[in-house]
Amino acid sequence: QVQLVESGGGLVQAGGSLRLSCAASGIIFSGGAVRWYRQAPGNQRDLVATVAYGGNTIYADSVKGRFTISRDTAKNTVYLQMNSLKPEDTAVYYCNVARGMTQYWGQGTQVTVSS
Repeated sequence: QVQLVESGGGLVQAGGSLRLSCAASGIIFSGGAVRWYRQAPGNQRDLVATVAYGGNTIYADSVKGRFTISRDTAKNTVYLQMNSLKPEDTAVYYCNVARGMTQYWGQGTQVTVSS
């Protein structure tokens, strides 16, 4: 059974930093791409960052230069380091893995950035 567990969210002032973690069981992260999404109230779920199978990283324009996605193979964990946070980064952040036709999601972690 695949399980993704996000952690690290919280309340931070604008300009601050947070590091989100996504720990996996039942699936090996290094076997494919891992993605972070976010969803603000009333909005669709948007792709924030991807770490590909080969380790390449891709970011949404809105977070380029501020967020860094990384993967710890030994811990089977993916991180999202978020710096220079802005109020518009406020959202629930979700970890996502796709294997074949199946999508796996974590429960999400709330990030709130105050101005």
